[in-house]
Amino acid sequence: MLSEHTHTSGTAEAAAGLDPEVRRLLAQVDTVPQLADVVRRAARAAGRADGATFVLKEDDRCFYVDEDSIAPLWKGQRFPISSCISGWAMLHGSVVTVPDITLDDRVPQDAYRPTFVRSLLMVPVGAQPTAAIGVYWAREHHATADEQGRVIAVAEAAAAVLDRIGLDSAPWAPSFGKH
Repeated sequence: MLSEHTHTSGTAEAAAGLDPEVRRLLAQVDTVPQLADVVRRAARAAGRADGATFVLKEDDRCFYVDEDSIAPLWKGQRFPISSCISGWAMLHGSVVTVPDITLDDRVPQDAYRPTFVRSLLMVPVGAQPTAAIGVYWAREHHATADEQGRVIAVAEAAAAVLDRIGLDSAPWAPSFGKH
């Protein structure tokens, strides 16, 4: 069963729901790589997952900036935004849960087949998403409302940080369009 919903960014309730240590770390972030480092760890813990990734929208591509997982995923790779689940989440501004990746056409099977990933949660970052957070499980798993809420809280806090620091703080910033 697939589910998806739209969320808004920057709510005070979401920030209040964050672990105090994550709030402290995010307050100290000055660059996109620092943000990716905090987000990947916080999202994995929030989802009680086997892996997490931080993805940036880069024109018509998704750039997998960083990851924290039990095995390598796609760190440093770029994929067409129209052919990956992170791109779908950003383009539609919707949270997506996929309990079985083999049953969802939005999941590029060739990219996922060699990985441990069997289930995922993808959360867009920002009201007009410029990023996404992917959370992954090595078994079939339907992300609970609690897991979704915690990862959404990380995404909303990340959106606030991106609003504060901008994408110009990324070392690869020249490849990004101005927003």
